[in-house]
Amino acid sequence: MLNGKNILITGGTGSFGKQFVRTILKKYKPNKIIIYSRDELKQYEMAQKYNDKCMRYFIGDVRDLPRLLKAMAGVDFVVHAAALKHVPIAEYNPMECIKTNVMGAQNVIDACLAHNIAKTIALSTDKAASPANLYGASKLVSDKLFVAANNLAGTHAIKFSVVRYGNVLGSRGSVIPYFEKLIAAGETELPITEPNMTRFWITLQEGVDFVLKNFERMQGGEIFVPKIASMKMTDMAKAIAPHLGQKVIGIRPGEKLHEVMCPLDDSHITLEFHDHFVIKPSITFSTPIDYMTNNLGEQGHIVEAGFEYNSRDNKIWLTNEELLTKIQQTKDEEK
Repeated sequence: MLNGKNILITGGTGSFGKQFVRTILKKYKPNKIIIYSRDELKQYEMAQKYNDKCMRYFIGDVRDLPRLLKAMAGVDFVVHAAALKHVPIAEYNPMECIKTNVMGAQNVIDACLAHNIAKTIALSTDKAASPANLYGASKLVSDKLFVAANNLAGTHAIKFSVVRYGNVLGSRGSVIPYFEKLIAAGETELPITEPNMTRFWITLQEGVDFVLKNFERMQGGEIFVPKIASMKMTDMAKAIAPHLGQKVIGIRPGEKLHEVMCPLDDSHITLEFHDHFVIKPSITFSTPIDYMTNNLGEQGHIVEAGFEYNSRDNKIWLTNEELLTKIQQTKDEEK
């Protein structure tokens, strides 16, 4: 699928971008992989490890449409991973979050349309479903923009879809590296915001594989949601540091007790497949699409009325052993 193609990744120096590049270089022979991001140090450091002749490093911000237009010339596939993602920071700096997550998303769309990019997948988050914080709300707007962009393609073979998943194990700035830092510093207790809090969890590799699979599945306009495991934050802390105590510090600004990936209000447009869900567009496209059967021939069915896919009522749960195995696998992949 990606052999001989040109792929651009916004926010490509992040945890997802690095794992995505690692996977593509292992499985395919692309013509170019373009890393588009704004931090020169991160690009320099990434280029020391990923210096294959197909690699290109392009300094730029998704807030800068002219720069995006230059970067996307000749590109076939785009993964939009750039975002401001820290919930409390977004609460304190709302307009900066909006500039990147909303206005930046529209810039990516406009650049893709200008260059007739064949397929674009935007990365979303569980926080975009029934959002309770600005980060989630901004990503919900981004999701809506990418879905609606399919109506702007006209007769061109341009498709936009969204991939939505939960917390990524071991990603930069996530709770597990934070806990490990506290343990290394000799702390005797780990901070827990709320004892009953649950979260969805996915590994970087699982997230990358899901995105790659959906480039094959996508027809345009879908929000793809993987079936992944949940875990209580108290259980996670106990698995990582069974010898340490826990202290409840209270829910942070904009934080939810449980996360949702397929909201109840979208149950009438949610389809279930064997290993994922698809939330169909709430709007009608000029050319009707049968989302019940995807481009891989996989068959889905409409979920029951009132269905909600949330981290509390999830049927799949991580055990302590599974968590530790996944953490170690993630560390091994980064070596």
